[in-house]
Amino acid sequence: MRHALPFVPQFYVTAPQPCPYLDDRVERKLFTALQGDAAVALNDALSKQGFRRSQNVLYRPSCADCTACYSARIRVADFTPSRGQRRILRRNADLAREASTPWATEEQFRLFRAYLDERHADGGMADMDIFEFAAMIEETPVRSRVVEYYRDRETGDGRELSAVCLTDVLDDGLSMVYSFFAPQTRTHSPGTYIILDHIAIAKEAGLPFVYLGYWVPGSQKMGYKANFAALEVFHDGDWHALDDPADYSCEPAINGREPISDQVAGIQLPDLAHPGVTPK
Repeated sequence: MRHALPFVPQFYVTAPQPCPYLDDRVERKLFTALQGDAAVALNDALSKQGFRRSQNVLYRPSCADCTACYSARIRVADFTPSRGQRRILRRNADLAREASTPWATEEQFRLFRAYLDERHADGGMADMDIFEFAAMIEETPVRSRVVEYYRDRETGDGRELSAVCLTDVLDDGLSMVYSFFAPQTRTHSPGTYIILDHIAIAKEAGLPFVYLGYWVPGSQKMGYKANFAALEVFHDGDWHALDDPADYSCEPAINGREPISDQVAGIQLPDLAHPGVTPK
């Protein structure tokens, strides 16, 4: 009789490359493949430890001389929108939300291209074609949803796609993998609205957290996440309330980051022989 060996994830490190968030910095990522029957349990467990998903890969910053990227999440039960965020909710009250299985469409891709060309023309995704876009949306080994937001056309002739968010459903929350929106709607603060709406979705579903990706103090692209109440950031192996963003620095780490072997040794893996069991 043949017995299948339990799946044990292997961790690797990317080659150094220019940091997309802070000038004159070099980034490096620790990553592992996300596959097989254990994919859901592994995604749930590692998301709680600061990892993010990109298609079938889980990754976490592992830069040698910098620790400025903090995985961020919102405590749904403790969140109260600010006055400005309440205005954003009213400003986008005409948006209609639709959630579906992860399936890429040409309409999504046109919106994605317009978003990149306006806001991230020199970013790492700038050259993505429709096939790469489809892979980003559809290649997911976990429970994912595409959340679309539609607005009626001013001409009264039907409606148009205004924003999209690729979202993972974790055992303890929603993880916003990637979102984009029509550039001409930026005065309505659609990025903030999508986060606020995901907080509402999580609350309705009884999920305690909304995972936002990485908050980077000193980064114009990523600093906005500190504007949300009840925000937590992951560092030193645990989640901490972000009471004062000024307590966190984007300066290079004095002592550097711990060796890769120690980082991997500190990762808590789920019971992959029984994938439904995850660490607390």
